[in-house]
Amino acid sequence: MADRHSSSRSYLVGALVARTGDDMAGPALLLAALALTGSATGASSLLAAVTVSAAIGGPVLGALLDRSPRPGRLLAGALVLYATGLAVVLGGLGRVPVAVTLLVAVVTGLLGPALSGGWTAQLPRIVTAGRLPRANALDAMTFSVAGLAGPALAGGAAEALGAPTAVVVSAVLIAAAVPAAWRLPPVSGPSAMPRAASLTGIVTSGVRAVAGSRPLARATLTSVLSCAAQGMLTACLPLLGERSVGGAGFGAALLSGAALSALLANAVLARYPHAVAPDTVLWAAPLLQAAALALAATGGPVALVVAVAVVGLAEGPQLTALFAVRHREAPESLRTQVFTTGASLKITGFAVGAAVAGPLADRSLPGALLVAAGTAALAVPAWFAPRPGGGPARTTTPA
Repeated sequence: MADRHSSSRSYLVGALVARTGDDMAGPALLLAALALTGSATGASSLLAAVTVSAAIGGPVLGALLDRSPRPGRLLAGALVLYATGLAVVLGGLGRVPVAVTLLVAVVTGLLGPALSGGWTAQLPRIVTAGRLPRANALDAMTFSVAGLAGPALAGGAAEALGAPTAVVVSAVLIAAAVPAAWRLPPVSGPSAMPRAASLTGIVTSGVRAVAGSRPLARATLTSVLSCAAQGMLTACLPLLGERSVGGAGFGAALLSGAALSALLANAVLARYPHAVAPDTVLWAAPLLQAAALALAATGGPVALVVAVAVVGLAEGPQLTALFAVRHREAPESLRTQVFTTGASLKITGFAVGAAVAGPLADRSLPGALLVAAGTAALAVPAWFAPRPGGGPARTTTPA
């Protein structure tokens, strides 16, 4: 029992450090690119490059982790390469052709899902089944803490030490989690993926595992729609801050407020992990998110603060519930790939939402927020859509 407690503590500390570095990396790269190249377009392109490739990297990385008898060591290697890639991108800014820097950023971004789904998929090997719900909530809390601390650290380090140093700090944080990843337990028993299986076959099996399971498919679709709405809100926040209180920075700072409310909601869930079935949370949270986005469309500063806080209250428990369903439903031999594939799709949904919201917000900011609210609300019919050729899907109770 003591060994498991020590392992779970090491797991959570490593996850928190790595994810904080990851959430710090995006803003830090953006600030560094602006400082070293003076090009806003180049800076945003760099951020997009390091983000969008996760859609490809997630399934492949998950397949490799599921195939490995020591996934922790492969995960540690991915963290080293990710941190190294950030350093190489920083070294190339303003010194090598932009296309080369963007290519390095794309390759680096392939490893991003290691810090999210790749890490979370290892949790059942750390804790007993009875402690998994609470550990799952604590794991989801590391995302909220990282979302709160990462951007703040990036801004603080950039102001105090310079934008390039902020990228270095983010890379150091990611690398600091390597020992925790290295110590993750090996795969044992029949759950280990046969090493003779082809990588292409494993990737295909993982995608089929998500698409072929009704609980996994609807949980994934619901989370992607919610992430697309989150991306729309994020793209609108600077304009909202500017029009509400006269400062774009106020809108960006509200992201930390959303992360804080998500953290508080997950702290309650960690204390009462069986209070609400995860399946219920997955369809109810987008309704709360949609209502908050509609409130934000009214444009008042108080309404905006309340709306963003409510969005966080929805996002935190939804992430915990999503992890719970994946842990419950994913085949053991494909668990990591289910998590990394889901993470990749969520990142893509966020990116698409942000891209769509930009032109909409230029035309009508309230209109963009209402579209975001509608996107979140679509998660509900997606969840309750009838099975092909059958009745409505049954809601599974938590294991």
